[in-house]
Amino acid sequence: MDYITHYESPLGGITLASDGESLTGLWFDGQKYFADTLCRPCETRSDLAVFSDATRWLDMYFGGIRPDFTPPLLMRTTGFRRLVWEELLSIPYGSTMTYGEIARIVAQRMGRKHMSAQAVGSAVGHNSISLIIPCHRVVGANRSLTGYAAGLDKKLRLLQLEGSVSRNAW
Repeated sequence: MDYITHYESPLGGITLASDGESLTGLWFDGQKYFADTLCRPCETRSDLAVFSDATRWLDMYFGGIRPDFTPPLLMRTTGFRRLVWEELLSIPYGSTMTYGEIARIVAQRMGRKHMSAQAVGSAVGHNSISLIIPCHRVVGANRSLTGYAAGLDKKLRLLQLEGSVSRNAW
């Protein structure tokens, strides 16, 4: 059984999902691939400890405070996407990486000479635990603002919140 709850952020509604122990999903309402890893049927509950942890994390984050913890996560995905998402977790608050940089690291971890930045882009786009697994910190080859399942406007605002781009960037 999966459980969901709702969070109102300054950028709009967020749906959180859990298996009862770990966070399995975090999506801006209406984003591309919304709830794609959610098991059905699901039940609405707000009293789970993992939801309290995630809400505290989101309150800190949107309050301009760098969270100093990560709620328990369960990545429901393929092995390749898991490698990419784990790399996303290593991108520091206020920093960015390019799809190509991530592709090089993932290729090395897989023992390959080369990895397609487009394949990495697809894995990043299917991230089902947005914000906490910070896919918004991934930018194009020339550090351009590109791709975000919740929309480029939200990506820009998240990067501005973290101080990695100026208010008048892009």
